[in-house]
Amino acid sequence: MSAQPPADRPDVANATSDGFVRGLSQAIGGPLGAHAVPPGSRPGRFWTAPRIVMALACLVLALSWVQKSPCMDGNWQNNVQYTRYCYTDVLALYYAEGLNEGKVPYVDHPVEYPVVTGYFMGVLGLPVHWYGASHPNINQGSWFYNVNALVLCLFAVLSVAVVLALRRRRPWDAAILAVSPIVLVTATINWDFLAIGLFALGLFLWARRYPVGAGVLFGLGAAAKLWPLFILGPILIVALRTGRLRPFFSAFFATGVTWLLVNLPVMVFWHESWLRFFRLNSERPVDWGTFWYIGRYLDGKWNAGTVGDQGPFQWLSDHIPTLNYLSYALFGLSCVGILLLGLLAPRRPRISQLAFLVVAAFLIFSKVWSQQYVLWLLPLIALARPKWGAVIAWSLAEVAYLAAFYAELIGAGGKTVIPEGTFVLASTLRLVTVAVLFFLVAREIWRPELDDVRRSYGGADPDAGPLDGPEASWLTGFRGYFRVGPSQEAPVLPDEPSPAVQLR
Repeated sequence: MSAQPPADRPDVANATSDGFVRGLSQAIGGPLGAHAVPPGSRPGRFWTAPRIVMALACLVLALSWVQKSPCMDGNWQNNVQYTRYCYTDVLALYYAEGLNEGKVPYVDHPVEYPVVTGYFMGVLGLPVHWYGASHPNINQGSWFYNVNALVLCLFAVLSVAVVLALRRRRPWDAAILAVSPIVLVTATINWDFLAIGLFALGLFLWARRYPVGAGVLFGLGAAAKLWPLFILGPILIVALRTGRLRPFFSAFFATGVTWLLVNLPVMVFWHESWLRFFRLNSERPVDWGTFWYIGRYLDGKWNAGTVGDQGPFQWLSDHIPTLNYLSYALFGLSCVGILLLGLLAPRRPRISQLAFLVVAAFLIFSKVWSQQYVLWLLPLIALARPKWGAVIAWSLAEVAYLAAFYAELIGAGGKTVIPEGTFVLASTLRLVTVAVLFFLVAREIWRPELDDVRRSYGGADPDAGPLDGPEASWLTGFRGYFRVGPSQEAPVLPDEPSPAVQLR
């Protein structure tokens, strides 16, 4: 009988700690034994686990490019962009934002995205237009999409590399991002991997104990898509638990200054164009597939929707300012709950766990939930809770939702494909699976003995960076006020310094 292999051995952790992977491994003989030589541990062996994961990421992104190829010529007749699942905002907005006419984002046309995304569109789009003006035989839209797809895929590969660097003891965790079917179908729908790559690199710098550099990257990410700002909340919670606020303030001010500097030119000289993003988001109605959309559908089962005969969700859909306040309030209450969970948990939560909770709460209560927003959660769940069973269920729900969403778009053109109830069911399954992941991550914060990542790193948080170390003394009194006593302490290993060692 062989002994159980240690959980911190590279290439072994998933097969021993993850029940789903352990079950699948039985088909090829089960997990490695205690005396087996893990793949990649022999000198000179090329196909180590990180290289396999990186190769798989490149393969999935190449397949994603192939999957989008039916739409590359821009000849979207007979709903081909939906029937082939190849729709992409990147190509559509080349024309909608006036880039095909040589319009400079914000200067000649108010772009609906934050400024770094607008800069990105202009830097890649205007050269394509200038080249196309002297070469009329090329398809400018196709060229623009392909150039964007190449750069976005580089950001996606960078994101996978960061997850690998943050989990050197658990390289297969990065495969959750690298081989996800979500990446296959949504990688280049929009420019989200730009913000994800900047955010991931910022998290890497934070783990390497460079809070100012991390803040610069977080600020750039927030200037591309606002959600990277949410990382500051989890960092603050961990800073409060350790009593070391200086690294937090360094990252906070670096984030704010960076965001302000990259926004300032457009904010000052083309203010109305700069406001376009904020006004659009305040004026947008209930989006398809959201919590509010599901509620409005259910209201319609009992109410006609006319004035005087409206359910609460129907009424909110006609009163957008109130809907905005309620959506923000629910997200704010969720953040308060995450704060209390983070302060009252038996052990200091890991930053990636808290970050996942905040982003997931934002999506659950947001009035807009575009299909590519799911990409925001992928690297976070790979870092926060790398257990494949729940992630696969969620991924299937997301892919099913995308199929239903495209069917709904075809139906909006007058050709019914699926009943409205089927689309609502797909939307509900997506919402429920994200909520389940939220619960599972929160449970592992409250019961840290269930956290496989913490166990692999000897009780430490590999992402803590400058906040790694013992907890603040004030926390004992605070937790005692809420009657969280020693009986609730989890039997986990003590914290030990790790990020600087693990990320070399």
